[in-house]
Amino acid sequence: MESENIKCVMVMDGTLPRGIIANAAAIMGITVGKLMPQAVGRNVTDKDGIEHLGIIEFPVPILTGSKECIKALRQKLSGPDFSGITTVDFSGLAQGCKTYAEYISKMADTFEGDLAYFGIALCGNKKKINRLTGSLPLLG
Repeated sequence: MESENIKCVMVMDGTLPRGIIANAAAIMGITVGKLMPQAVGRNVTDKDGIEHLGIIEFPVPILTGSKECIKALRQKLSGPDFSGITTVDFSGLAQGCKTYAEYISKMADTFEGDLAYFGIALCGNKKKINRLTGSLPLLG
């Protein structure tokens, strides 16, 4: 897929403390980078000759939505209309775990409907992403 046809956004629960929002966005961003390594550009060198690691080649707007909005997005993404969209979510369950083993264990005992999402990252076809998130405001 060509980068002009790809869009990535993050939708965050804007009622959460800024530190939690930043942490959740960072965690989801790392996962997106793992799943879409082709989106990360090559390393660059500044005029002093210092190398800087590549960053994602396109913007990732951070939008805001209610807890209910994020949950509804997550549920829509399970349907066939949105197959092919890379989806990374971050929940209160994940935030509360001290280890990944604890996260695995607690997630296995939790129904999806019981998760309280802090944020969701979506990457894929620009038209589909716009259809899902086009009316959401930027996080202020």
